[in-house]
Amino acid sequence: MRILALLILLLLAPAQAMAQFLPEEPAPVAGDAGIDELIRIIENDETRAALLERLRQTEEAGVPAEAPPDLSIVRQLAEYTRAAAEGTSTTLRSLGGVFIELQQGLSGTLSADLDGFRDVAIGVVLVGAGLFGSFLALRIIVLWAQGLIARRVTGRGWPSRILGMLGALVVDLGSVLLAWAIGYVVALMLVGGATGRMGINQSLLLNAFLLVETSKLVARAILQPRYESLRLIGVTDDNAAYWSFWLGRIISLLGYTFLFITPLLAANLSVGAASAVQVLVMATAVTIGIIVVLQNKDDVRTWLTGIAARRGNDGTGQLLILLGQYWHVVAIVYLVTLLVVWFANPEQALPFMLGATVQSAIAILVGVVIVGFIARFVSAGLSLPEDIKRRLPLLETRLHAFVPHVMLVVRWVVIAGVLLAIAQAWALFDFVGWIGSDGGQQVAGSVISAALIILVCIVLHVVVASWVEYRLNTSIGKTPTAREKTLLGLFKNAFTIALVVFGLMLALAQIGVNIAPLLAGAGVIGLAIGFGSQKLVQDIITGIFIQFENVMNEGDVVEAGGKSGVVEKLTIRSVTIRDLGGTVHLIPFSSVDQVSNMVRGFSFHVAEIGVAYDSDIAEVKQAMHDAFDQLMQTEHGENIIDELDMQGIIAFADSAVTVRARIKTLPGKHWAAGRAYSELVKTIFAERGIEIPYPHVTYVASAPARRPALPVIDGESREGGTPELPGEPSRG
Repeated sequence: MRILALLILLLLAPAQAMAQFLPEEPAPVAGDAGIDELIRIIENDETRAALLERLRQTEEAGVPAEAPPDLSIVRQLAEYTRAAAEGTSTTLRSLGGVFIELQQGLSGTLSADLDGFRDVAIGVVLVGAGLFGSFLALRIIVLWAQGLIARRVTGRGWPSRILGMLGALVVDLGSVLLAWAIGYVVALMLVGGATGRMGINQSLLLNAFLLVETSKLVARAILQPRYESLRLIGVTDDNAAYWSFWLGRIISLLGYTFLFITPLLAANLSVGAASAVQVLVMATAVTIGIIVVLQNKDDVRTWLTGIAARRGNDGTGQLLILLGQYWHVVAIVYLVTLLVVWFANPEQALPFMLGATVQSAIAILVGVVIVGFIARFVSAGLSLPEDIKRRLPLLETRLHAFVPHVMLVVRWVVIAGVLLAIAQAWALFDFVGWIGSDGGQQVAGSVISAALIILVCIVLHVVVASWVEYRLNTSIGKTPTAREKTLLGLFKNAFTIALVVFGLMLALAQIGVNIAPLLAGAGVIGLAIGFGSQKLVQDIITGIFIQFENVMNEGDVVEAGGKSGVVEKLTIRSVTIRDLGGTVHLIPFSSVDQVSNMVRGFSFHVAEIGVAYDSDIAEVKQAMHDAFDQLMQTEHGENIIDELDMQGIIAFADSAVTVRARIKTLPGKHWAAGRAYSELVKTIFAERGIEIPYPHVTYVASAPARRPALPVIDGESREGGTPELPGEPSRG
């Protein structure tokens, strides 16, 4: 009773639910007599003149002009309310008429030949018994064969699983076709009798069986509820059995009803009875669909939430979470709408809605497959051959940086294509007609051209960056010089900036943006920057001359702007220096008044050593030469490019004599060689007793102080003067 009450509510909901069951008034059609009379009047000159005169009089009399339509919101609301009321009244009348007609048909008040219907039913029952009996018997053989195939492919790869699924599908299809053939034999031999001819009703049953069971066969082949090894989709055994059961029941209910039962009732009983059965079956199918949706509400929500969690709850993940919260509402509304549309216009609206649904499902399925492939491709990443990795070690990293962004754009393009396909299927937007028009082709061509320009720019950037990387690779070919490193780095930066600017301008021009004002505006902005940013202009001009003069390159040790260190980065505007303590200094060229390069061409270690005044200078020089000879025997010897430059005494200090010598090395190698040389000199001086003086203080203890003689005044001695303090040091 609850189901019947729910069905009645669903039937009463739409405004024009049962309008298709009311008989329509035929439009009046002019008969042959009227046409002959009109021809006769036109052929006769007098009658034609009289007809024209009457038409002129009618025109002169004039027709009262119609009042302009009231387009106000109040009038439109009134018209809509009136139409809804009339539709509701028509629905109730048609619904009552259908049930009255069904009651009359079942009670025998209509002109239905119940005896003939009984004979037809007997023939159909005989054919059905032979058809479904043979099919059930064949199903036992099919299940045995499918089980054998499943055991053979268990534990094997995907090719074997696909072949096994196809084999099971062929076996199942063979049983359907064989049962269908047996049904035809039964219909021809038993029902047809001596004539060997069967009726249309038996043919309806056989054709309905073939279509319905083939549809159920496809569902069984996809889900494979009995054999997991033949299943190609990732669902559990319980879910596969659940969906296979309900899909089979719904397909059987709708298929046999619309393909067999209702045509049988309409031909042998009454159209009203057939229509009532259709209404009952459609409402039952929709009710089953709503029950299935409510049963799986939480499972689908959990599944979508899990997918969103694996995606890190990104934008698509948030959309999946929202869909999981309200998907059952959307599904129920769709099912009820499907029922309403079928009630309103089963011959046009229902096929349109079903076709749009199938097209939308196919578009979504194709989009999901493409997006899934893209996601798998991005997650798997690119793996280049070892030879390319050795030649271009940064190419794989660069591709890993570009490919996800490109694939993200492709993903959104696929999503847009799916949305357009859905809009096309539901006639929301005629994309095919629009793309076939001149405006659509122009817009599509502009967008494709802009996309190709951007793609070409990306490819050029990757190619140029890879070429620069190849030229700077020290393991392939000759080692690049510091000048090449600097110029290639500047070229890559300048090329990237120019490529971005020109590519953006060309892309904007392709989509119809007038770039002339942009170029003029860029010129004005550049002029304003030139006047307002003098420091920036000074940086660039100074940087250009520094590059022309080749005073420093990347990797050089320089002093610029009061900071010294290794040049890590050199642009047209600034230089980046890392000092000895690891601090990075960004120095604009406008603050550089001079540059001191410490590693250009060659380097010198200047050894200025102070020795005591009483040292033998010849012995000191010999010791320094011996230290240089020992230095040449170490790993630093390969960096020394000349003999020791002994320059001798260069200064007389307060407590030492300064002796100078120079060691010429490769650029930048003088610091390490100088440290090693100083250690050797210190060791040899200590061995030979050569003193390296240093400032010191000598403390000398004095004798006890004596009292000075006192002067004698008037025969008496007087004490006076300043006594000498004991222990006063004397500086040495």
